[in-house]
Amino acid sequence: MEPTSNIYNSQDLVSYEVNIDFDEASISWKQNKKSIGNGQYKYICQKDGTKCSKVCYKDMTVCWIHRKTNKTK
Repeated sequence: MEPTSNIYNSQDLVSYEVNIDFDEASISWKQNKKSIGNGQYKYICQKDGTKCSKVCYKDMTVCWIHRKTNKTK
């Protein structure tokens, strides 16, 4: 049995430049969420593309008020 060896040579490695603006990414990520404290967030209800600013109900994409109008027939 042959000993295992690294299949990559140092010549095969390619380095990539990564430039991420974490402040901008954080702002974008928080646009559809509401802070509930202690570093936790919940999604905000977005009925028909408009934000009603209430927290989504359970695992739904809408709040308690809009839950009835979101059901499919």
